[in-house]
Amino acid sequence: GWLFWRLMACGRRSGDSKRQVILFILCVCVCQSGTETLRYSLAEEMEKDSFVANIAKDLGVSPSQLAARKARVVSEGNEQLFRLNQNTGVLTAKESLDREEICPQSDTCTLFFKIFFENPLQLIRGEVEVRDVNDNSPVFPEKEMVLEIPETTSLGSRFPLESARDKDMGSNGLQNYSLGSNSHFSLALGTGKGGAKYAELVLERQLDREEQRQLNLLLTATDGGSPPRSGTAQVRIVVLDANDNIPVFGREVYEVRLAENSPPKQMVVRVAAADPDEGSNGKVRYAFTQTSERSRQLFELNPATGEIRVAGNLDFEEAENHEMVVRATDGGGLSAHCKVQVEVLDVNDNAPEIALTSLTASIPEDAPPRTVVALFSVRDRDSGENGRTTCAIDGDLPFSLTPTFDNYYELRTNAVLDRERKAEYNITITAMDWGTTRLSSRESIFVQISDVNDNPPEFTQEIYTMSVTENNSAMLRIGSVNATDADAGKNARVNYALVRQEGKEQPDVSVNSENGDVYILRPLDYEEVRAFEVVLRATDGGSPPLSAQAVLRVVVRDENDNAPVVLHPPPDSSAAAGELVPRWARAGYLVAKVVAVDADAGQNAWLSYELAKATEPGLFRVGLHSGEVRTARFPLARDAARQSLVVVVKDHGRPALSATATLTVVLAESVAELLSELGSAAAAPGEPAGSLTRWLVVAVAAVSCLFLAFLLLLLALRLRRWRRSQ
Repeated sequence: GWLFWRLMACGRRSGDSKRQVILFILCVCVCQSGTETLRYSLAEEMEKDSFVANIAKDLGVSPSQLAARKARVVSEGNEQLFRLNQNTGVLTAKESLDREEICPQSDTCTLFFKIFFENPLQLIRGEVEVRDVNDNSPVFPEKEMVLEIPETTSLGSRFPLESARDKDMGSNGLQNYSLGSNSHFSLALGTGKGGAKYAELVLERQLDREEQRQLNLLLTATDGGSPPRSGTAQVRIVVLDANDNIPVFGREVYEVRLAENSPPKQMVVRVAAADPDEGSNGKVRYAFTQTSERSRQLFELNPATGEIRVAGNLDFEEAENHEMVVRATDGGGLSAHCKVQVEVLDVNDNAPEIALTSLTASIPEDAPPRTVVALFSVRDRDSGENGRTTCAIDGDLPFSLTPTFDNYYELRTNAVLDRERKAEYNITITAMDWGTTRLSSRESIFVQISDVNDNPPEFTQEIYTMSVTENNSAMLRIGSVNATDADAGKNARVNYALVRQEGKEQPDVSVNSENGDVYILRPLDYEEVRAFEVVLRATDGGSPPLSAQAVLRVVVRDENDNAPVVLHPPPDSSAAAGELVPRWARAGYLVAKVVAVDADAGQNAWLSYELAKATEPGLFRVGLHSGEVRTARFPLARDAARQSLVVVVKDHGRPALSATATLTVVLAESVAELLSELGSAAAAPGEPAGSLTRWLVVAVAAVSCLFLAFLLLLLALRLRRWRRSQ
């Protein structure tokens, strides 16, 4: 990453396009071979916000690019030790760093961090070495050491002394011991298995208890810092009376392997030293010497039996080996030493730890597959197979895990998402190690799917049918339409409108754009329009908007607002233009037919006929539904030759409406009498003289036409039957 930035910046400064291409190819090749690591160093105990490095300068990018790509620094572990200023590109220490606290008992102290870039996602590794400063003096565990040495001890005998501890490391750590001037002892220096220096007193001149019962020596420990620091301890030598046998251990080194989950009080090893002396000179007691404070906390030594047992919680991840020195001292003050080396065996006692680095809490439903949702790391503090981990997603979800590097994983989508099917996901990631008893940990990531306008509105019906009674009031609500949208928010907000159709008049209906209520704009007349259709459109609030259409059919219901209209006889016909009936006509003779119509529909247009008034009430009858006027009996001689009938026509509406028709019927025995009656009718005052003749001709012509039509119909029926039989 750093090398890529440096090469591309160099190419831009050169201004040569060919050189930029060459540098880019070189950068790709280098990036494929390995990832560059930024390395810095910082002295410990520096002040808060101390300068570490200029990341922007080292990467060859401007601070504005750091801010635009949301660069941030993440330290490994739970505590964030560094801070990156996006405005200047400077990396600083958040707090004063104490090397001895961060990396105890370690020769080198290196802190690892990663710099994350977004748009596109990029990770750059870095490390900061915390340099040791000589800020700790050597310290002895005890200010006074007491050694009891028999006067018979041979020259050249060595007596181990308690070692000083210096928290500093390297050249600043413990380097040398010195002994104050005396005539009996010299100081011999040595280096232990772990590189720790220790000191031993060497007897150079024979002791004489009668001459001097004790000696006081000053032991000084010095480190290698500049200026050097030192610590002192008093060594008091108590000269004992003769004891010519020292304890002897069965082994010089005891090696033990112990599992880190060993419970307290578990036996580790039993050291034993034999002393052939009798009495108090042969009674041996055991004690730790030249043993670190941490080892003394983890193990306890029985001074009488030499049994070493577990006293604390062993942790392989803290220390893999412990070395202890056991001193066996008899009652006469003689002592011997042995070493106990404990190797701690790793046990799978640490579950993997999941650390979330980056998370996109909401992604659009049209995000393409392989979209990065989150970045996290998995760490297991165990070693070997116990520290090897694997990750998986619980359940069948449209997400997958992609390993990157250094135990980092990317959570990506692996299918097309649909918010309408599922609007949110609670993703559980399980990290599991490969130990014999496998341990695991879980981390839940909540991801919301944001809506995209991918669903058009849908009407609940393709065709809506609504009805309204004619003569309605203006702006009458007759119903409502409804459309739903599976999207959310403004993408699901539906507006309604009428679709304007070219070449057609403005419809008499409107729709509320918000709630879909349908209104009739003006009063309707069933006799003018009985039904009409309009097209409705529902449009959502997305960008771009989506829409759907439905058909609205409005049916006009009839109202009884039209009275029957008599077509025959015509309302303006003369009373003289009557119907002719021979006196020899039988009962049921068809005199005339009243024809009426009603502009309404349904039962409002069903008509019934009644004889309301007649010159002879019993002579004629009217068909209730046909309107036919027929004779009810034979005409009698006493019946007047001229009869006047009033027929009432009613519909079945509520309330019922009616109309009347007046008929004049002339009864005659013969044609001469008929002409005479017609003549007398013609002589009625105020009527034209030729009206009777005219009506007579019309009547004869009408009867002839009806008869001819009847013959033609009969002939057609006969001909049709003949053809079917053939």
